[in-house]
Amino acid sequence: MQKIYPKKLMVGDEVRVIAPVRSMAIISKESQEIANKRFADLGLKLSFGKHVNELDDFTSTTIESRIGDFHEAFKDSNVKAVLTVIGGFNSNQLLRYIDWELIKNNPKIFCGYSDVTALNNAIFAKTGLITYSGPHYSSFGQELYFDYTLDYFKKCLFSEDQFEIKASDNWSDDSWYKNQKDRQLIQNSGWLVINEGKAEGTLLGANLCTFNLLQGSEYLPDLSNSILFLEDDDESQPHDFDRDLQSVLHLFGFPKVKGLVIGRFQKASNMSVDKLIKIVKTKQELNSIPIIANVDFGHTDPKITFPVGGMVKIGVNSSNSKITIVNH
Repeated sequence: MQKIYPKKLMVGDEVRVIAPVRSMAIISKESQEIANKRFADLGLKLSFGKHVNELDDFTSTTIESRIGDFHEAFKDSNVKAVLTVIGGFNSNQLLRYIDWELIKNNPKIFCGYSDVTALNNAIFAKTGLITYSGPHYSSFGQELYFDYTLDYFKKCLFSEDQFEIKASDNWSDDSWYKNQKDRQLIQNSGWLVINEGKAEGTLLGANLCTFNLLQGSEYLPDLSNSILFLEDDDESQPHDFDRDLQSVLHLFGFPKVKGLVIGRFQKASNMSVDKLIKIVKTKQELNSIPIIANVDFGHTDPKITFPVGGMVKIGVNSSNSKITIVNH
């Protein structure tokens, strides 16, 4: 498949915010005001999908409304990037209704994480368009300690230069949206080296349980020569992560996977270093590929932005591990 790289952002560009999962109605006015100012400070103009504030019993809205905003964002030639409001549980409802030719013929940045993983990987599988796993619109509503997340958002979406990922100094797993001033920072102990080695390949994945929803469908990308970035949220306990990871290993294309990068776990997941190492080491399929964990992506903060379908290089060793995004 021919890869399609969208144009990078420039000052003055319009960014369309849509809600393919949960509604913007659940985001506080305070957080929206902070997010809006952040985009203004970046020199970006925000616009919003017609249906972003619609709300149903699942804090989402109809497939028709969500698809309408999705298609309209890609149709509009003034829109240079499409950003999701927040994650949730139902973006895979949209896959059968997306006009893939419309997306392919109007390539632009598409960014979000968590449940948006289904859209990220399906878009790449169906069109070849590189999308981005990174902060939602709602993520920009964090008043404090957002610098690292913002820095990698800019490195990935404003520049064509390759960049190296560095571990954050501190991280958090607090409910910042409930109290912006009550933030609990945790000193970052750095990345966890599980298997040493080097690899280069196509970056796929993101949220593990959502990625697995694509199995057996036309929406799962080819895993050949890929490096998987996988993480899960606080609903995933060690036994959940174990079997979900095993499910990926059973995919026909997994023997051609070149490496594995695991995002940081939330505290409520009860995943420890020892448990994670034990899970990985019980799987013979993983013995021969480099594996590194506790990287800054997933459901803790801060988080990097990375290209789903793009290229990444990893060099994993106990003294000086490197993760480099080959940007375009």
